[in-house]
Amino acid sequence: MNERLIPTREQLTPPVGYPSAPVDPLDLDASTRRVEGLMLATHALQRGHFLLKSGRHAGSYVEKWALLQYPEAAAELCGIIATRALAYAQSIGTEFDLVVGPTTGGVLLAYEVARRLGVRGIFAEEVRGESGATRREFRRGFHIVPRSRVLLVDDVVTTGGSLHAMLPPLYAAGAHPIAAAVLVSRDPATEALESPGNAPIPLIAALTLDLPTYEAATCPHCAAGEPVGAPGSRGQSGSAEATS
Repeated sequence: MNERLIPTREQLTPPVGYPSAPVDPLDLDASTRRVEGLMLATHALQRGHFLLKSGRHAGSYVEKWALLQYPEAAAELCGIIATRALAYAQSIGTEFDLVVGPTTGGVLLAYEVARRLGVRGIFAEEVRGESGATRREFRRGFHIVPRSRVLLVDDVVTTGGSLHAMLPPLYAAGAHPIAAAVLVSRDPATEALESPGNAPIPLIAALTLDLPTYEAATCPHCAAGEPVGAPGSRGQSGSAEATS
């Protein structure tokens, strides 16, 4: 049963010039502008000086939770991801058996994408070993059937670290990663996940933004003396403003 029990209390209004209602996900121009419009409507794109989880610095940050707090918007975006990923799979003569996502944001997206595709959705947790190094594991009794055709799903990709971290346990289980799909890619040059000894895994993004990142030694914001903030669940210091 997909009908709402009560009417939606809050409507999102994208800026003028952006689609104000859902569009065909395979109309790449219109659906990409729809995603961007929803991000702007929720102030998910912020400007400032940020230390990203990857360790790199940036002058902009995508706060996906600002958008994902709206279930209907999240479901619509997952529909775009699912439709584009399925179109890719069909173009190479295959389909998906399983959708996987990393904690935390990837869990929400992976489950809705899995629902859209009619397959199971599971998640990989970050585990810290005795040496202090971290890895991803599929726990909670999740079982990966050998030869499963897998779609990897995540929220925002900078270097692809969370997606890459899911590959070792997938390959160890005998799964076949077919594609990766994300809400936002911060780097237009990233078109696939590279894994030594395995074929590249195409990356499908609902929205691709050209948002440069820097090593601390070459960061222009550091050079300008701007305070740096660690956004998201790690807390945030310094200043940041929403972009609209």
